[in-house]
Amino acid sequence: MATFSTSGNDAQHPGYLVLLRHGQTAWSVSGQHTGRTDIPLTAVGQGQAVAAGARIRREFPEGFAEGRVFSSPLRRARQTAQYAGFSGAATCPGIAEWDYGRAEGRTRTQISEAWQGDWDLWRDGTQVLGHEYEGEHDELLPSGETVRVRNTAGEALDEVAARARGVVEDVLPVIEGGESVLLVAHAHILRILTTQWLGVDPHVAKLLRLDTAHFSVLSLYKGDRVIDHWNV
Repeated sequence: MATFSTSGNDAQHPGYLVLLRHGQTAWSVSGQHTGRTDIPLTAVGQGQAVAAGARIRREFPEGFAEGRVFSSPLRRARQTAQYAGFSGAATCPGIAEWDYGRAEGRTRTQISEAWQGDWDLWRDGTQVLGHEYEGEHDELLPSGETVRVRNTAGEALDEVAARARGVVEDVLPVIEGGESVLLVAHAHILRILTTQWLGVDPHVAKLLRLDTAHFSVLSLYKGDRVIDHWNV
């Protein structure tokens, strides 16, 4: 992978949009949908974040200018930014994870069994699940910490895409002006944001695998918005 230069503000040489997924959590291991439940990184996730930060600095040795690093407001993303060496990250509500609503805290298998059908988040969304899936409860994590799980109506994919599109519109002038931006967030919102960068249907995000504590690079090439590197 080539080393990227982020120096200067020459529009002839646009910057890059770097997307970093947070490190491992207990629910990324269990497969539970983790939207707005504010769970922390595991010890493994903390180590992954440190390693991801080193990889990003190796590829972007000049770093990111002040005010060009943003994190989701959720704890797992903020911790990832901190362990990766970007403790000054500003909070960006627009890159909070998809609000899974009635699917929150449940696995696809659990939902399919209760729904009595092959439920798929990307195809069916969370709105197809009945009001009986709504409510609040506390759940004990393997670490011994208790977290509050809230099952609400949640967000439709188009709503998440609109939110992501707003973030793209905000950062695009910065990228065009020659500066690079780092977003530290979550798998689904970053994949959906990528579809909005590319100008394609948000359902395409299902095909973009993004592992814990891996980063991707979006850029401008001959006037087009493209994927430069993925899942590094």
